[in-house]
Amino acid sequence: MTIVPLIFTSGLASGINAYAVVLLLGLLGRFAGTDSVPSALERTDVLIAAAALFLLEAVADKIPYVDSVWDAVHTVIRPVAGATVGALLASADPGSLGEVAAGAMGGTTALVSHLVKASLRMAVNTSPEPASNIMVSLAEDVSVAGLVTLAIFHPWLAASVAAVLLAVGLLLVWFAISRIRRFRARRRERRAARAAGPRPAEAAAGEAGEGSWAARS
Repeated sequence: MTIVPLIFTSGLASGINAYAVVLLLGLLGRFAGTDSVPSALERTDVLIAAAALFLLEAVADKIPYVDSVWDAVHTVIRPVAGATVGALLASADPGSLGEVAAGAMGGTTALVSHLVKASLRMAVNTSPEPASNIMVSLAEDVSVAGLVTLAIFHPWLAASVAAVLLAVGLLLVWFAISRIRRFRARRRERRAARAAGPRPAEAAAGEAGEGSWAARS
């Protein structure tokens, strides 16, 4: 069933940039003549709306902390978009996969990839310069475009690449969380040490210094 890897890949890409997925699928279906794209995504009004929202996201996604706010707003939108695209793809290929199952697959994949994206972008925002945000955002845009295009012509290869990217993203999130936890633990230890006062050796040295000063006086 070639529709399954297409749904999986489009769901993962929707979790990163849902508007780009809708726009690319619609354009490929309309001008490349691909049968796997439903006609609903090829409508002119859908393409115009997707293009406008994609341009808006392209700007917001490259501004530090604005991108995190944008991700928070899209915590619901991206999974819903992934589920909708998955159901539409299934409807265009009757008998391959039920629309409910396709929607669940696309929505779940989109939610997981969205959480990975949002977590990594929060980690990137700790960098004081904006260049990293721009580079990461551009890499995400290129990845979405490449995955969606590859999924249309080579769905199983695209799904394999998407699965690897998702696994790498989850590992990076785990690594970032562990680093943050260690940093917070060290900071708590330093605060506790300052609150407890000077160490015994330091206190003894201070008392000895005071005694010698008193003897000289």
